[in-house]
Amino acid sequence: MPDQPDKSRVSESPTLPGKTGRKRKFDVADLYSGPISGADSGRGEDQSGAGPVDLSEKLRKAYFWITNFAIISPYYDIEFNDQPPKVYHLGDNKSALVLPSDQSYSSFILLPLLNLAVRRRCLLVGGPGRGKTASAILMGVLAGYDLTQLRRAIQHGQPQMTVSDLLGNPLPADLMNAKNMDDIKIAWRKWLSMRVKIIDEYNRIPTRTQSALLTVMADNYAEIMDQVYECPPAAWYLTANDDAGGGTYQVIEALSDRIDVVVKALHFNTRFIKDLLQRIESGSKPEEMVPEEIIFTAAELDRMHDEILQVELSMPLLRRIEFFASQFEFFESGAEQIEYKTKDTAKLSGIDFRMLASSEQESGKDKLKDPGSQTENGLSVRAIMTCLSFSKALAYFRGSDVVTFADIRHVLPFVLHDKLVQNAESPFFEMPENKVYRTDKVSWIRRLFDLSCAEYDRLNLDKKDPIRDLEAEFAEGLEGVTAKETAARMVKIERLLESIAKQRKLYGHVFDDVLKLKYLHQRYTNYRRWLEWKE
Repeated sequence: MPDQPDKSRVSESPTLPGKTGRKRKFDVADLYSGPISGADSGRGEDQSGAGPVDLSEKLRKAYFWITNFAIISPYYDIEFNDQPPKVYHLGDNKSALVLPSDQSYSSFILLPLLNLAVRRRCLLVGGPGRGKTASAILMGVLAGYDLTQLRRAIQHGQPQMTVSDLLGNPLPADLMNAKNMDDIKIAWRKWLSMRVKIIDEYNRIPTRTQSALLTVMADNYAEIMDQVYECPPAAWYLTANDDAGGGTYQVIEALSDRIDVVVKALHFNTRFIKDLLQRIESGSKPEEMVPEEIIFTAAELDRMHDEILQVELSMPLLRRIEFFASQFEFFESGAEQIEYKTKDTAKLSGIDFRMLASSEQESGKDKLKDPGSQTENGLSVRAIMTCLSFSKALAYFRGSDVVTFADIRHVLPFVLHDKLVQNAESPFFEMPENKVYRTDKVSWIRRLFDLSCAEYDRLNLDKKDPIRDLEAEFAEGLEGVTAKETAARMVKIERLLESIAKQRKLYGHVFDDVLKLKYLHQRYTNYRRWLEWKE
């Protein structure tokens, strides 16, 4: 075989040529940084003393090292374009092959890396031997852990796993001599203290043990016999095979809901078998050769998280996210009172959703155009917050201080992959051109977002949104607003509701609009009553 490149070093070339350093908010600690503080300050200074390391550049270098030398994933399914891309249509079905015109990425490598940056919970899904655990281990190495420590800390799901196996055991001597529960000390598992936590085949863990795992994932603490261990913020990596196999337990809904992003391990491209041969001949393992330059300290991970939170998400883009998220929860036949007309009400009733949905079909709405007809549920607060976090993280990774439309569009399918449940009875999926979306959920969710944005543009909501104007007026505060002005604002709300009532058809985004109007009207009602009492 020809000479191999040195896999233990990182190229000094910038990953985004032409990009300048990131803007940083002023930090009072910068006043005290200098030649003396240097690298020992824990603030991620570079070795030359030139100043703080550009952590977004370091994150990109980590991505490209993994792509080039560690994980064989030669795919660019997260596509960005700065000009129209070239598209080739292949085969009888005219499958589209797109050549992106801007730097694009592999979701299987990028999403776990962003998960490390935002300290969330990532599920890696795919058949055995596709690199799920290897990817998770690499994230642990990037966080500064040695391989021995990482491998011992992996929790391997199996049907016999108990809560003690997962969390720890009370010390035998304390059990014998303790006069009360407070006297008992627990030998906690070391993995609980780590900032990267890996659960392999989590869907093979018994239900009772899953409940204990849920507490750690959701609330960052473990509890045994009234003893509590507080865990640090951590990036979680869970794995599951597509073929669940024998002995697999049903994952409890609350645990599944805590997973923030789902990433699929794509198939192995046989054109890269030579890379497997090189690894065999050299006896090398990527996780043993991670360059020091792309390993993050705990202080750098904290600073990177803070910098991601500073990335700006503009109000016009936020409004599009609001409009998209509003499409799914409304369920007109679910209740009598308008606040309860939701799919959550239908779910809590215990009645089969398909039977309830059949009456919904008679509402006269166009089910092919209504995105809400395609799902059995709406979006939780947690899912929406995760979309915002990963959108900021992707923009940060791309060297931008602001989130773009493309960032949101690429993040949504992976965050909502297991959050939006398809309604198999929806007429949308019966259309020949839409049948593929039954299996390709990533493309389906991206299509949902595109349809939502097209409707948003059709309604011209960027320029004409009376509810936005009412919100802005209310946000200015009520101090100094007279009773006469309060009454005038209430009349504006009532007239807007009258115009909406004339539209006859009620869709998800209108449902949220009218409830917001009711909220504003009630706030003004309460304020008017206070003014009357004051007089």
